[in-house]
Amino acid sequence: MAERSKFQQKVIKNFYDNREAIALQRAQELVTELYLTEGKKRQRHWKTLTTHLLALGEKQERIDQLIADDNPEAVANLLKTHMK
Repeated sequence: MAERSKFQQKVIKNFYDNREAIALQRAQELVTELYLTEGKKRQRHWKTLTTHLLALGEKQERIDQLIADDNPEAVANLLKTHMK
């Protein structure tokens, strides 16, 4: 495998340095989508949101409860605690 250029190394480093902020922003976008969608698309958004909530350090049990409640407002309130 070829060596990475300095630019590529910097991009990768910046991604991992900002991983939490990226996950938070995407989770916030998905909450908006949850308000607007229903059916299979809504289930897909929950699945994607689960990934981002895990990246933010939320426990699987808490995430499962949010999914069972199917309440985007509860997720939005949870995300407020992650904002700095």
